[in-house]
Amino acid sequence: MIYRSKAPLRIGLAGGGTDVSPYCDLYGGAILNATISLYAHATIEPIEESGIILSAIDRQEEQKFNPIAIGGKNELPIDGNLDLLKGVFNRIQKDYGLPKSNFKLCTFVDAPAGSGLGTSSTLVVAIIGAFTEMLRLPLGEYDMAHYAYEIERKDLNLAGGRQDQYAATFGGVNFMEFYAHDKVVVNPLRIKQQNLFELENNLLLYYTSVSRDSGKIIEQQSKNVVNKLQTSIEAMHQLKQQAQLMKEALLKGRLNEIGEILDFGFQQKRKMAEGISNSLMEEIYETAKTAGATGGKISGAGGGGFMIFYCPGNTKYNVIKSLEKFGGISRNYQFVDHGLTTWTIG
Repeated sequence: MIYRSKAPLRIGLAGGGTDVSPYCDLYGGAILNATISLYAHATIEPIEESGIILSAIDRQEEQKFNPIAIGGKNELPIDGNLDLLKGVFNRIQKDYGLPKSNFKLCTFVDAPAGSGLGTSSTLVVAIIGAFTEMLRLPLGEYDMAHYAYEIERKDLNLAGGRQDQYAATFGGVNFMEFYAHDKVVVNPLRIKQQNLFELENNLLLYYTSVSRDSGKIIEQQSKNVVNKLQTSIEAMHQLKQQAQLMKEALLKGRLNEIGEILDFGFQQKRKMAEGISNSLMEEIYETAKTAGATGGKISGAGGGGFMIFYCPGNTKYNVIKSLEKFGGISRNYQFVDHGLTTWTIG
């Protein structure tokens, strides 16, 4: 048998950063995001040789472990190589027992790591999905998303928020609320199909070709809250309000307001922590606005990766042309309403 899964990446539309502790624990967070037709993929297939093989095909990394190398605790070493794959394996075998056969785990992500579309968390969800398919684990959507969060944030001690795991698991356009004690409420939004098509038509997804370490930016953001830096905290309050404004605009079909709402968020997000924006991001942003975009944002933690721009009418093509000089890439996508999907072959 071959066990496969795929989970969609997401575009964060509003409220980014308010899902990160300790802000959401103290004040509550709110985010609006939408999943798109770029995915993290995972496959588990049996092998004849003893032990396991972990392979990240897109990163051209592979490691083999025989049963003795795994060690007495049946844990793989967390050493900076394929740690997401190892982290899920370690947690699954701890909670549910080792798979009964030797196997190879292969992964592939449709966007580069550090690109701001939630690649790491989505990959964790996809890997959990493949193991769930193989072992028939009794995990619902909330269970799966929280499990992914615990593996990434607690087992592996990787800095970040909570939205990506839930977006990847649930799929669709969601307004998410985040509270203390890891409480998360996912509210699916019923947006008219024509409005979703128009949003898709007008929202340009642009890869700056600059990757970044989101963990360092998020750690600084968290420190600013701990240290009660009012400028940063007030910016997060405003971004939480931005998520409410975006929800209302989408539900009521007031798409002409979306660019301004994004622009409002862009101004606020820069105040959360150093490194979120930089001179290149600022120049790209201003160039896009001059070419016809009414607003935009840096996706994810900031510092590089993808940016999105709202381009009303047919201005998208002029914006794409104007951004050519920066050497980035415009990516085609569609919104998707499904989250994690798993299946078995054979």
